[in-house]
Amino acid sequence: MGAKHRDCAEIGINSIRVDLPADITQEELEAEIDKLNHDPACTSYIVQLPLPKHLDTNRILEKIAPEKDADGLHPTNLGKLVLNVSEPLDSPLPCTPNGVIELVKRHGIDWNGKNVVVLGRGITVGRPLGLLLTRREINATATLAHTGTQNLDEVLRQADVIVAAVGVPHVLKADQVKDGAILLDVGVSRAEDPETGKKKLFGDVSPEAAAKASWVSPNPGGVGPMTRAELLVNVVETAERQAAKN
Repeated sequence: MGAKHRDCAEIGINSIRVDLPADITQEELEAEIDKLNHDPACTSYIVQLPLPKHLDTNRILEKIAPEKDADGLHPTNLGKLVLNVSEPLDSPLPCTPNGVIELVKRHGIDWNGKNVVVLGRGITVGRPLGLLLTRREINATATLAHTGTQNLDEVLRQADVIVAAVGVPHVLKADQVKDGAILLDVGVSRAEDPETGKKKLFGDVSPEAAAKASWVSPNPGGVGPMTRAELLVNVVETAERQAAKN
């Protein structure tokens, strides 16, 4: 969260941070969201995920005013992404999926015609990324792979691009990746380092799998900064849309 506030300060955006206790109730959290929804000085905001397990994340995302949804995860905004394949969108896009798209494009790699396997079907990455990849301007073929996918190894080996978004340390192995594939590591988890015995952050892509790739976006340090950049894009564009209405 600190990095997101520093990003805002760097480009002149006033940001606020509301820290709440981990044992907050569903009703108390929804009341805090209502305050932001009705605050004219707040043009957009996010609720930092993941939430404690006793809270209903879907209800919280639905509570956010769609026009203030800086993460692009409100059902209304995701619905616009489902309905609109070709035309420009006037709603915020999900930050991490859009960051994945932009990161690859800005490295001169064309998505058009690529066979892309997204490993994971979560709301923050997997499902919305599939929607973005199949927009006409991107024009990739997207497969969402998950625990119910049959012949998963074979599906992965056919992929030109693999986006790993599971959150299991080094879950993607070398024998699941064809030579020259493009790999984007989006999943992150904290586990014990077998060499030091201390907790550290791990991505989903194993070093052996990364060694077979033609291009790799690692984790930490790969898609994360682009996600933050896309968050700023959403913040600016939501403010502009609200200003235009007023």
